[in-house]
Amino acid sequence: MTTSRGIPAEEAQKALSEDLDHVWHPLLQHKTLRENPPLLMVAGHGATVVDAEGREYIDAFAGLWCVNVGYGRTEIAEAAYEQLRKLAYYPHTQANVPAALLADRVSRLAGMEHTYFVNSGSEANEAAFKLARQYHKNRGQPERYKIIGRYYAYHGTTLATLAAGGLPERRVKYEPMPDGFLHAPPAYCYRCPFGQKYPSCGLACARYIEYMIEAEGPETVAAIVMEPIQSGVGVLVPPDEYLPTVAEIARRHGVLLIIDEVINGFGRTGRWFAHQHYGIRPDLMAVAKGISSGYLPLAATLATDEVFQGFLGDPAEGRHAMQVNTWGGHAGACAAALKNIELMEREDLVGNAERVGAHLIAGLRSLSHHRWFGEVRGKGLLAALELVEDPDTRRPLAGALLNRIAAACQARGVIVGKYAGWSASGVGTGTALLFSPPLVLTREEADRIVAVVDEALREVGG
Repeated sequence: MTTSRGIPAEEAQKALSEDLDHVWHPLLQHKTLRENPPLLMVAGHGATVVDAEGREYIDAFAGLWCVNVGYGRTEIAEAAYEQLRKLAYYPHTQANVPAALLADRVSRLAGMEHTYFVNSGSEANEAAFKLARQYHKNRGQPERYKIIGRYYAYHGTTLATLAAGGLPERRVKYEPMPDGFLHAPPAYCYRCPFGQKYPSCGLACARYIEYMIEAEGPETVAAIVMEPIQSGVGVLVPPDEYLPTVAEIARRHGVLLIIDEVINGFGRTGRWFAHQHYGIRPDLMAVAKGISSGYLPLAATLATDEVFQGFLGDPAEGRHAMQVNTWGGHAGACAAALKNIELMEREDLVGNAERVGAHLIAGLRSLSHHRWFGEVRGKGLLAALELVEDPDTRRPLAGALLNRIAAACQARGVIVGKYAGWSASGVGTGTALLFSPPLVLTREEADRIVAVVDEALREVGG
């Protein structure tokens, strides 16, 4: 761990004191924060962040899966500044130049014709659900309202996106969930819900979705929603045939396919969008995070022209999208996103994600000598190391040990993500370290991440 300039101790102490007095942090128990306060981050460059004391860390999680072009990009700040000076904001019931240019750019990258701007990944998925339901109503099929998601998926924090997701720890405190959301098993070959092995399984996880549609009545199902690679639960990379099979099932039954690229998208997996690995075309797509690399809040729901045409008609018919976002298409955020995409193209960060990601994944697989090693999964710079108490039984490692391993990584200057499922028996979910570093990551930094994980596993006992 190297040292950079932090901030004066008095300034840092004041900021942390005010934080602990007034900020309500997500996913943290505040009763313990005064004894173990959060890191106070003050700077960043490339794949590195710097805390108030000047300590540097490789951010192997890119904030929350999002800082794709890395930290310290003054070009993005300057692009946003110039736009904010001219026109910071005007509601997107009218038009602005950066949003128009960005919609064209994103639509071309995705191969989809229309872009509806929102503020976050949760809102992008929420909008997709609403647009899917209204699309069918506009076509005279109001009974099509059900959304099929997957168990252990994550699509956002609103009640509808929580209902579509299937992470019990995220849902249980807010139940009951809204009606109309159903769940299929995930494509999780390491812990197959059907107790089978690929490829002799015949893609039972995909075929089950068709069983659900037929059992519910195809005339009642509006859409299927899924990430190409199910990220938060441990980067579940499906068999190559899985998404094409699901897409074909959806088409055959008149069901819209919503692809959630909030985490997967904008180069993360070595393609602009992860579904492009599998040769499918969604009807609706949610994007966020990497669209602006976290420099300003921005997200969008993309639609094909076929879906968009379902909203056209005489104004008196009320077929237009009944959805509005105050900050959707924010001019400053869109200017930042345009520069973000320009940097990704100029520096071939999508290609770098593919190349350095393969190197990182190979490095993580070299840790198989550790007794807690279960499996490494990933594409590009999106990866997970699943940890188990026993490789034969695949019983998940205890969450407390996972926390100790992650803390040992942080103490050595590498910040990693982590996931520990609720199911101690290992049914459904396991325990994993998660990796989604900035796409500017170098091979040397990837080697450092692997070396630190190796050291942390040895320290904790695995």
